[in-house]
Amino acid sequence: ANKAQMLDENDKLPRIKQALLADAIATSAGAVLGTSTTTTFVESSSGVAEGARTGLASVVTGFLFLLAIFFSPIFCAIPGFATAPALIFVGFLMVTTVISIDFTDMTEAIPAYLCMLAMPLMYSISEGIAIGVISYVVINVICGKAKKITPLMYVLAVLFVCKYIFL
Repeated sequence: ANKAQMLDENDKLPRIKQALLADAIATSAGAVLGTSTTTTFVESSSGVAEGARTGLASVVTGFLFLLAIFFSPIFCAIPGFATAPALIFVGFLMVTTVISIDFTDMTEAIPAYLCMLAMPLMYSISEGIAIGVISYVVINVICGKAKKITPLMYVLAVLFVCKYIFL
């Protein structure tokens, strides 16, 4: 949204609640049906960054994924090292948003750094997010900014800590 200049005057994304609710419902439905998780919000965000403004981009994306099923044997023949340059380029594009992190505020900078560091080292985006959430809550509590943290962040931090303790 930032790249597509869709933020309002307060640097907030308008109607984000509806988008995240639709994404949550789709992800839950996908989990109940035993499919991989859906990424409607991510695809919408990337589409918006490229200029898409309506839901038609998601419909086109879905159609192209359906069409790709028939070409999957060809795609499987492409070795992993051939796709590495594209993945590195996408990673580079993702890193460009790092400049919006306030590195003068250590309660923001350290969790962001730990999150970025954990993702490649743990081979998992979700593990990086978990480390980021835990460190964000812990650092803010230590720095006396506990009121800044929402109750949901506390719940997520506790759940992630329990995950690491019991798994």
